[in-house]
Amino acid sequence: MALADFTLEDRFVRDEGDVAMSGVQALLRVLLDQLRADKRDGLDNAALVSGYRGSPLGGVDTLMLGNSEELEANNISFMPGLNEDLGATAVWGSQLANRNFEGKYDGVLGMWYGKAPGVDRSGDAIRHANVCGVDPKGGVLLVAGDDPDSKSSTLASESEFALLHFQTPILYPGSVQEVCDFGRIGFELSRYSGLWSALKIVTNVADGYSTIKVGPGRVTVQRPDFEWNGIPWAHTQQDALVGPNAVRQELEIHEGRLVAAEAFIRLNRLNKATVPTSDAKIGIVAAGKTYYDLREALDRMGLTEAELNRRGIRIFKPAVVWPLEPTTIKEFARGLDTIVVVEEKRAFLEMFIREILYATPNAPAIYGKKDQNNDFWFPGHGEMDADVVARKIRPFLADAFGEDAVGPAVKERITIPVTLGTPDTKKQANRTPNFCSGCPHNRSTWVPDGSEAGGGIGCHGMATMTPTRNVKGTTQMGGEGIQWVGASPFVTMEHRFQNIGDGTFHHSGSLAVRQAVAAETNITFKILYNAAVAMTGGQEVDGGMAVPELTRSLDAEGVAKIMVLTH
Repeated sequence: MALADFTLEDRFVRDEGDVAMSGVQALLRVLLDQLRADKRDGLDNAALVSGYRGSPLGGVDTLMLGNSEELEANNISFMPGLNEDLGATAVWGSQLANRNFEGKYDGVLGMWYGKAPGVDRSGDAIRHANVCGVDPKGGVLLVAGDDPDSKSSTLASESEFALLHFQTPILYPGSVQEVCDFGRIGFELSRYSGLWSALKIVTNVADGYSTIKVGPGRVTVQRPDFEWNGIPWAHTQQDALVGPNAVRQELEIHEGRLVAAEAFIRLNRLNKATVPTSDAKIGIVAAGKTYYDLREALDRMGLTEAELNRRGIRIFKPAVVWPLEPTTIKEFARGLDTIVVVEEKRAFLEMFIREILYATPNAPAIYGKKDQNNDFWFPGHGEMDADVVARKIRPFLADAFGEDAVGPAVKERITIPVTLGTPDTKKQANRTPNFCSGCPHNRSTWVPDGSEAGGGIGCHGMATMTPTRNVKGTTQMGGEGIQWVGASPFVTMEHRFQNIGDGTFHHSGSLAVRQAVAAETNITFKILYNAAVAMTGGQEVDGGMAVPELTRSLDAEGVAKIMVLTH
């Protein structure tokens, strides 16, 4: 392809070849490629995308709205959720279009997106939808955005354990290419098994940008000859979980759908040894972004693929981290003395590998979060990168092969001297986080002398970093003010202000106002109205009301006094 032939629009319209895109943009490519594949298979399908913005997936709605012509041409409906769980419920509804109604299409694909706290709060909707099952010609891809280092979140996040609880298979891409590939596989796995498929995307992958390969033959899958109760596998789709239906569906998930998913994973070799050293004694397991961190760390230390083979090291990379297909794990572990599991956050893969290999003859020792001395090893907190992996794994490898056999964990970096004169910390300006010029938050987050306000989710949370504003604390999105409702009967302070953004108010915070009214709590909510969800890109507030309508709504809720202030 000549440079002159390349356009940015190629990322979505080019059928085959090389295209450039970000991890978030790849999500739209997944939908388009799946619909194109369905069309080649004779299916006239459509798709629904719904969820709620939030880092690292804060740009999904902007992406969809900015490509409305492409969406319309491919029967893709984008419907932003007022919050995450309502978005999940809408996606659930898309799977019922052909079951409960006269559908216009052969099948409907569903894609839900949300950051980790949205995964948490949507658990009830997701569990119900997952138990009910998906359209066998549609399927659902649940895109979970994880912020492991809390770069733009109140909590460092990992969604695996929530998704495990929901019983959704979890695919973990480590690159933009894998977002495209695993997303397609996720849809195929969903419609075959009957389960929602989850795609875990961390910040560096969502924000990453790369050139990837696309084409009709890029992703091909096979369906297993799996039987359940003596007949070819087909999941049961329900729409009402009452009485015995829920119990029957639970049985089908445990003994049917998850077993079918494992058969799909095994047949399509989704989990495999990427360095299949035949006579290895040491095995290393890593998935997603951490796999590429591991390979970079090993390469720095001189452990190329050839050297790994020579040293007797085998590496395993699962695309689907749950359910962890047992046959391939047992094949990988055969002949090994030790398995090292490298993963961020809490032990997840390590837990299931240990469960699969427990009590098998000549099972290898398994280490990860703890080493052979039961000391902390790979951190269960924060974000790991190649530097962290290298520093942690090098002593183990040096002990196994000798100090001279392993290069330095972190190569010396070039330091560029910058002279700014003699630093005088007393004269340097403090760069306290602050609001954009012209934003009403600059004035509206102040409180009268002797008063204090509660913090919350959104840009206004930065007010907690400025002591003179006397804004304290934080809460989950939509919980603003309710901590004071619970604390007020037990303290001497008689009144408190509570900041809440208009985006959060329409997401779920309106219920906090209703709760405060019901509890007869003395609180003043300061609804910081700027008509934008500023922290994730300045989008319009979905379902937002203008100020006059908002005041009438608050009056109907029973709020005692309403004031509108401008400056």
